[in-house]
Amino acid sequence: MRYHIWLGHTVMILLTAHGLCYVVYWASTSHISKMLEWATDEISNLAGEISLLAGLALWATTFPRIRRNLFELFFYTHQLYVLFLIFYLLHVGISIIALILPGVYLFMVDRYLRFLQSRRNVRLVSARLLPSETVELNFSKCPGFSYAPMSNVFINVPSISSLQWHPFTVSSSSNLEPELLSVIIKKEGKWTQKLYQELVKPSFENLNVSVEGPYGPASVDYQRHDTLVMVSGGSGIAPFISIIRDMIHRSNTSSTIPNVVLVPIFKTSADLTMLDLLLPVSSNVSDLSGLRLKIEAYVTREKAPSSDDQNRIRTVWFKPNPAAMPLAPVLGPNSWLWLAAVIVSSFVAYLLLIGIVTRFYIYPIEQSGGTYSITSRALLHLLFLCSCIVAASSAAVMWNKKRSSMEAKQVHITDRELESVPEESLVQATTVHFGGRPDLEKILLGINGSSIGAMVSGPSGLRRGVAAICSSGLGNNLHFEAISFSW
Repeated sequence: MRYHIWLGHTVMILLTAHGLCYVVYWASTSHISKMLEWATDEISNLAGEISLLAGLALWATTFPRIRRNLFELFFYTHQLYVLFLIFYLLHVGISIIALILPGVYLFMVDRYLRFLQSRRNVRLVSARLLPSETVELNFSKCPGFSYAPMSNVFINVPSISSLQWHPFTVSSSSNLEPELLSVIIKKEGKWTQKLYQELVKPSFENLNVSVEGPYGPASVDYQRHDTLVMVSGGSGIAPFISIIRDMIHRSNTSSTIPNVVLVPIFKTSADLTMLDLLLPVSSNVSDLSGLRLKIEAYVTREKAPSSDDQNRIRTVWFKPNPAAMPLAPVLGPNSWLWLAAVIVSSFVAYLLLIGIVTRFYIYPIEQSGGTYSITSRALLHLLFLCSCIVAASSAAVMWNKKRSSMEAKQVHITDRELESVPEESLVQATTVHFGGRPDLEKILLGINGSSIGAMVSGPSGLRRGVAAICSSGLGNNLHFEAISFSW
């Protein structure tokens, strides 16, 4: 993400300087009218200026103060990249665009495939409502669809907003829960507030949801450490839940898993119920004895546990929606093979089409003394690019959709209550501290082992504090890794 931001700033600084230099030159030579020229047989000035204006509008909303306070404005103006690229193509012609065509082409393929995936209505199985106004949504998925812990998905709820897509961390494990994918959503902004209000309605039966993803690391090599210390702040515990659930599965199949010390920091005791999400709603966990887990939870704003009997998790099971499908990879189980086929076939088709049109249409015009405009040639290439990508991608997705529909009929998830054995072992592993923050230096340096993975997920101040301890030199066995939700 930082690379993307730095590269974007660099590109816009150079392009803005490029445009300003030409404007100053035309003004000083009394040729300011050139700004409105759209030449057909050479560089189009007007197209370049439109591209630059689109880029400037996009760029202006990327600075942190605007991006974080007016995220929707930032998100919608970011879609101006379409105009930016199209008018850049019309400005310089296809011969210059060919220098960056591989990157642009791969992006167009990826973007269209993500669009096709986002059009599906995903089956929502259940929701767990926490007293801290946090929600865990559980989606049905095809058993063969695997993903790595700490992955992310984008979620759209048309009844709230048909345009807004929000990213959330996956809290489930594809190994432990082969037929479910879960995300944790905390009620903070307007969108999450409306979602929570929908779910708590007495007459609520179902919810139409679209999901894009999951995206995430190819693997999480947490097993290279003897001990994992996971420090989280608030909802930052979500990625650690996915890791712990994955370790629960591995504890039943392998003896080489690290010890785990979870240090969650919450504001109120109501937030402590997020620890119950360590156990999946599907209740396929019968024993936690193989997982060496210790939880040191801290509640900073209360000095004693709350006696509120409402601090219980409520599970809502949704009625089956025949129009909804389990979450599945857009290109099926062999995604990389299908993706390679889509890229190769679409690009070969594009080359054949543009070659035929050039040989039998454009070349005769130029041979007879005429000229074929740069703008028309660029639009022709763009048309063939988009047409070939749409045709190849749509065919591949439709072929795999039939297979996913057959697998969807085999997915059966029933309402089951969590067993008491893992709940009791979870309570025994938990120690709650009230009225203060943890002494992270004492915790980290007090753990013995040759390799200790210090993972932190939460506010920037928390991340910097753990990083300072790991880099202080007091513990040579500490290995720092941060998970950031802000950029």
